[in-house]
Formats: sequence, structure tokens, C-alpha cells
Amino acid sequence: MTTTLVTGANKGLGLETVRRLIAAGHTVHAGMRDLASGDAARALGAIPVRLDVTDQDSVDKAIASLPELDVLVNNAAVVGPSWSLDDLDVEAMRVAFETNVFGVVRVTQAALPALRRSANPVVVNVASGLGFPRALLDPDDDSFHANLVPYASSKGAVITLTVQYAKSLPGMRINASDPGYTATDLNQHQGHQTVTEGTDATVALALLGPDGPTGEFHNRLGRVTY
Repeated sequence: MTTTLVTGANKGLGLETVRRLIAAGHTVHAGMRDLASGDAARALGAIPVRLDVTDQDSVDKAIASLPELDVLVNNAAVVGPSWSLDDLDVEAMRVAFETNVFGVVRVTQAALPALRRSANPVVVNVASGLGFPRALLDPDDDSFHANLVPYASSKGAVITLTVQYAKSLPGMRINASDPGYTATDLNQHQGHQTVTEGTDATVALALLGPDGPTGEFHNRLGRVTY
């Protein structure tokens, strides 16, 4: 049985990722800041785990509670308080990076010992097309029309982190996914994709075998070239 941890798993893309990986046969631990919000995950058959990616003690306790770990999905993210340059300041950047970047590092570093014991260790970092410069410069891409400087910058950092982790850990499959413009709380449900469509890339990467790709960025249509 494959043991999986999904962060930010109480709703939206995280909860749908939990549902789909349970359907694929994984034992899924659903990380969330407040266990009182875990009813939906429990109903799917997941095991809720208290996990605040901004709190090292919370991260360490969550990882220590797992019997083993094969797949880590770093999904937890926030938009942050800034939506344009007009309200941008350093604190807005710090808020976004604390969860979206530093949180990925906290959880991944804490999980490495367990992942190294797995026969097929996999890490999926949920990034965004907003972190991909080519998408930001393409008027035909959904990402072009969004400002969200802190969020976009943080997701660009996630893509870079993914590449560097993959290069440093060639025995693991470590990739980044782009959910696309999906209707979630992060965008007031304005996205044109369903959460199922938005988790296609994440789920596909989470199900990779030892011969799968690593250090890549994928959307629901496949690999996005750098």
C-alpha cells in the first residue's frame, strides 16, 4: 500500500487530490491546520493530520505521526494580502512565501528521511502557471491577466525549488504541477476548470513509478517545457 501525505487537504484542490489518490489505492493522510475542518476528508476515508506548514513544530509532529511515507504532495498555499502593485509591500511578499515556499521546504526537509526509506519516493509540488514567465508574457494564457505579484513570485520559486530538489535527489521522482485556472476559494471560484481538471497533473505525477520523469513542470495536458 502506498502511503501519501497531502498538505492543505481539507478543501479545494487538496481535498480532490485526496479523493482521487484514495480511489487509486493510496492510504492518504490529509494535512490541515484545524482538524475540526477534516470531516470531508474523513468521509473520503483519509486520515486527517494536524499540519500547519508555517510552524516547524507542527510539521515535525505531523511527519513523526506517519507510519511511513511514499508520496508527498505539497499543496498548501495562500494568495496573500496583495493583489496589485498598489498594495504591494514586503510583508505581503513574506506572507505568501511563508506558506508557499518556506512551507514546501519545511515539510519536504522533514519528510526526507521517511521518503528515503520508500521503494518509490515521489514528491509533487503544486505550483502554478502564474510562476512561469512564459505564461505571464503570453496574452492568450490565463496567467497573463493576473497580477498577484507575491503569489506569482512564490510559485516561480516553487518551480525552481522543484528542479533543484530533483537534481539533488535523483533516486526520487520530484515534479511540479500547474492546476490551471480552477474554481477554488483562492480565486473566489472564478476559474473555468473544475477541481477534478485542476488536479489532473498533480494526481498523474503522484502516481509515477520509479521510471517516471523528475524535475519537470506539468499541467493537465502534459509536460510544460521551460
